[in-house]
Amino acid sequence: MIERFHMSKYKHFKKVERLELSILLKKGYSLRAIARAMGRSHSSVIRELKKNSVRGVYDPSKAHHKAYVKRRESKYIGMKVRENPEIERYIWEKMPKGWSPERIAGRIERDKGLSIHFLSIYKYLYRNPYGNYLCKFLKYKRYNRKQRKNKKTVREMIPGRVWIDERPEVVNARARFGDFEADTMGRSKYASPQTLAVVRERLSRKLFAVKVPRLKYTMEGFKKLLSPYQDILESVTFDNGVENIKYEELNIPTYFCHPYSSWEKGGVENGIGVIREYIPKKSDLKYYSDGYIAASVDRINNTPMKCLDWLTPNEVFENELSLKVASSKSYQVDLPSLSLISYQQWCT
Repeated sequence: MIERFHMSKYKHFKKVERLELSILLKKGYSLRAIARAMGRSHSSVIRELKKNSVRGVYDPSKAHHKAYVKRRESKYIGMKVRENPEIERYIWEKMPKGWSPERIAGRIERDKGLSIHFLSIYKYLYRNPYGNYLCKFLKYKRYNRKQRKNKKTVREMIPGRVWIDERPEVVNARARFGDFEADTMGRSKYASPQTLAVVRERLSRKLFAVKVPRLKYTMEGFKKLLSPYQDILESVTFDNGVENIKYEELNIPTYFCHPYSSWEKGGVENGIGVIREYIPKKSDLKYYSDGYIAASVDRINNTPMKCLDWLTPNEVFENELSLKVASSKSYQVDLPSLSLISYQQWCT
């Protein structure tokens, strides 16, 4: 009876598999029998023995070390960053400014006309002794994503909410300028009651932040951030924090995420995560001046983003703002004359 195997994508031999292979060889099994027992193809076993044997003898520990050295060198030799000093200089210039490898890969094509994949930059950082120094400028120090906890019981705290399900599709698609998301940064249990009110424009991803004395003054902070742009405001999306109970004071359309679904306003959540690079968790805001906060937010807004085709939030925001102001002025030109005509007609 002929056994059939479904060929899958090739996987490198693990240390345990090499030990198993050595034991089966010593017991006198044929290579085809070993391949069947290990769930590997016959050619994979032959390739492993041919490449990682030492002087014709297959020792599992030596084979594993030999394979490790080959893989390490294969990821170092011929890397595009080391072959191009201009790319390497650009990385060393931008990484200390907080630019991610993906931002660097996207922006370098605009600035230098050079092309490199961001994964190649990560390889340079992790595998190269020179690039390893730059790892301290990466955003995250750990790489395992936290699992979400089970949802808690829903409590009604904010009456008259309009849920995000009723939000217009033009807002969901980020196709309109003037739609904002708002949230607070939170604070440490043992720190002062000060917190940060943060809003983010959905289309341009521009961040705005201001320090408020305590959570109950959050809406005052939102008003302060949004009041200069009252003419362009279209909507604001909140979460269900009790600090948002005075949302009607904004006098604009507001929408609320579902309870414990903060990812539904992921733009401002991501923005707060970026601010955390400058104000770490458990920090006391009383030690951070308004000038420092403003400078940090300005630096974030002047950093290119992939979702903006490597433009900065400030560049997109200013462009959209000028377009909206221009269109509103052209609309208001006819308004006085129309009002005057109507008034004169009414008088006669």
